[in-house]
Amino acid sequence: MPSAEYDWNYLEAGLDAMQAYLQSSEVFWPIGIQAPRSENAYPQLSLGGLLLARARLRARDAAGGEAGSRPGLQGLAEARARWPVAWERKANAEFPIRLNLWRDFLEEYRQSPAGQSGRYAYEIGRRVQLQLLLPETRNLPPAYLELLSGLDGYHASIFVPGEFAWEAALATGFPQDPYWYLYGSLKKKP
Repeated sequence: MPSAEYDWNYLEAGLDAMQAYLQSSEVFWPIGIQAPRSENAYPQLSLGGLLLARARLRARDAAGGEAGSRPGLQGLAEARARWPVAWERKANAEFPIRLNLWRDFLEEYRQSPAGQSGRYAYEIGRRVQLQLLLPETRNLPPAYLELLSGLDGYHASIFVPGEFAWEAALATGFPQDPYWYLYGSLKKKP
């Protein structure tokens, strides 16, 4: 799980590039920063990535971490208010990409459960991003919502309730309703 420093750096870099990013036609934007030592490279900038970083920072704050001591958590709301049409356009463009990535992971799991179940803690971030992006979208084609519902049905059928999938300090920011899929793992065999 990325550290608070990792998420702060991503969020701050995203806020710095926000106007250019929102005015571009790109869904994913080069972030141009180095990850903290011993952490994975940053993904490209996206609304889903920014919303996830902010949600993890807020969760750490709620758990008594240091996230609340730094400014910037309101920056995304300010950007959304300043460029609402561009914001919504990005969210509408990113949602089906994240949806397809999540579908692909579940299909890979269906074909080879033992080979994919260990990736769950990472891959479930895609489902969380869909949850975070959904309120940012408008007029999504019904087929996207139907696909998500179908994927959730399949996911529930292979899901084993249990421990929170990410570090425990984040659990307060991701309650079981609506984040049920963070509270467990996948069956080793469907």
